[in-house]
Amino acid sequence: MTALRVAAIVEGHAEAKSAVRELVTRVSTELLGADYVNVLHPIRHPRSKLVQPASLLRAVDLAQLLLQQAAPADRSLILILFDADEDRPCILAPALLNMLQKERSHLDIALVLPNPEFETWFAAAAESLTQFFDLSVVAPAADPETARQRKGTVSRWMHGRYGETADQVRLTHAMDLNLCRSRSGSFDKLCRELERRLHGLPAINTTPPS
Repeated sequence: MTALRVAAIVEGHAEAKSAVRELVTRVSTELLGADYVNVLHPIRHPRSKLVQPASLLRAVDLAQLLLQQAAPADRSLILILFDADEDRPCILAPALLNMLQKERSHLDIALVLPNPEFETWFAAAAESLTQFFDLSVVAPAADPETARQRKGTVSRWMHGRYGETADQVRLTHAMDLNLCRSRSGSFDKLCRELERRLHGLPAINTTPPS
């Protein structure tokens, strides 16, 4: 299996950075069977910047610089991950990715938008988080993305005590990845993107433009 090095670009503060590192590591090793994945310290940008092509390109260039400075691996990936919020992932993600493939065609880039929020992935794995959640308050949905179960739902399950700083990393550490994948199309997208790289399938274009 390919040794993978990942530079992630995320929204959120320090806790989001730690949660994304934990999540990518867990998916790669526990779900996809990788022996090791090197997830570099994520780059944070506000979501408002990440949907702007010029700002997104600057973040990608910084991620590429970090990859070049890191320990070598079989393959490097720039993973862009931020909430879809009220945007439709099927529209926003292809538009941004097409721009990136045009402007940075020599880089291997994956773009994943939790739909509608990162916390929706906790909702998709809610039954595995009953040490933190009181599910009698709101029933978990079979399709939490369509039901729009997000941060507000997670907060209700935690009786208003949910905080990103305190809770994102520990929920990410405890959640059932298979359960989440079965209920969340956007989480399955993350898994498929990592799976393709870990199994060494070729990127669309790895030759720098002249």
